[in-house]
Amino acid sequence: MTLHTDWRSIPDSARGTVAALGNFDGVHRGHVHLLHALRAARPDHPLSVVTFDPHPRELFRPQDPPCRLMLPSVRAQTLEEQGVSEVFQIPFDEAFSHLSAEAFVEDILLRHLGVVHVACGADFAFGHRRTGNTETLEALLSPHGVGLTIVPQLTDEGGPISSSRIRRLLQEGYPERAAQELGRPWSIVGPVIHGDQRGRLLGFPTANIPLGQHLEPARGVYAVRVTLPDGRIIPGVANLGRRPTINDGQESRLEAHLFDFSEDLYGKTLSVALIALLREEKRFSSLDELKARITQDAEEARALLCA
Repeated sequence: MTLHTDWRSIPDSARGTVAALGNFDGVHRGHVHLLHALRAARPDHPLSVVTFDPHPRELFRPQDPPCRLMLPSVRAQTLEEQGVSEVFQIPFDEAFSHLSAEAFVEDILLRHLGVVHVACGADFAFGHRRTGNTETLEALLSPHGVGLTIVPQLTDEGGPISSSRIRRLLQEGYPERAAQELGRPWSIVGPVIHGDQRGRLLGFPTANIPLGQHLEPARGVYAVRVTLPDGRIIPGVANLGRRPTINDGQESRLEAHLFDFSEDLYGKTLSVALIALLREEKRFSSLDELKARITQDAEEARALLCA
């Protein structure tokens, strides 16, 4: 898979694809359904995705907290696992937000990317002030002989599967249900940074990972599985929040304790999958009380993950 971040300089080898359009945040089961439908409609051409970075919400509502389910690099890797050959990641900046629907199709999709077929969801909107819809898209593509597949949303007993629905499940403390919608556990990916060593003093050394641009899920203690750079998967327990007992600041962080593990992880990038929320964030009256509860949390996580 090749990731292209400049739509103005696409090599000839990357042209002639069938392209799925959308943000693809999370690459959830609904997104995979869209890719499968496009592949079935046009199996004769390489599969590509046209997506955007940053997420449009970050441009239009910069005051909002981070909302991403996954970082762009992880999204590209996950799309590759779904058989995508080319990812065209268009910078969503002020200039692009003012691009007309006609210019998006004719200048970007046709002239520069050279797509031969397009697929999107029924609610796909594009162009300045979202003036373009699927009818607009078909009208602009058809004269050039480029087909359009409109794919209905994948639904389950809870309704249509969507990134916003998955975000809500995570924020409400239901990582298991979010995993069902995603098709995999939801993970936070980031580098291990130096902390204050309090976990080590309490007998539970932790790998400290900033949330960065990730969505902040419900604060509390989670059973987790941590994927190391070499592919090993280590079970553990993690605290996600602002550590109210220690009262060390305003920034939430993820602190993961890996079971039966003592290697140096500083500077390495880990993927921490949230498997289950064990309890909500809580303030304890003393460090001894905190240590006792951490011991209990670790035992519960180990029993859940290692059964």
